[in-house]
Amino acid sequence: MGNYIKDRKVDEDDWMPFTGLEEDASLPSGNIYVPLDEWLKTRDHLLARNDRLGVALKNTDDPALLEKDLDRLDLIVLEFPKMADGRAFTQARILRERLGFKGEIRATGDVLQDQLFYMQRCGINAFEIRDDQDIPSSLKAFDEMTVTYQPASDEKFPIWRRES
Repeated sequence: MGNYIKDRKVDEDDWMPFTGLEEDASLPSGNIYVPLDEWLKTRDHLLARNDRLGVALKNTDDPALLEKDLDRLDLIVLEFPKMADGRAFTQARILRERLGFKGEIRATGDVLQDQLFYMQRCGINAFEIRDDQDIPSSLKAFDEMTVTYQPASDEKFPIWRRES
């Protein structure tokens, strides 16, 4: 796993991915996240835990499948399989703006420095940075743009509707 940035700071990742839950298996302690298909199969069993819980979405998954459970989830992991595939940007905006998710939204996979600013604008607040990416440069990427024109998760009004 690469380096981890949360809320524009280097942080420790205290989440563990978990798969392969059997119906009678005991769950590990600590903060875990599971793939969406696992969540849909074993939701009630997972919700019986006392630790924090998250779900990982592939960029082809519909975030609306989590709508009724968003208040019980602390983390949603979004997959960026390659730089040219931006479907997870849309998932993040749906989660923040349409569904009102308040927890951590994490970008994983091909997370590149030049996309961090835009990912943040879509509502992503945590990033797994690849090992070949420079952390200090990645942190500077959040401040590369000082003015935004369009509305997004971080600014609900276009520039012409903002007060100066």
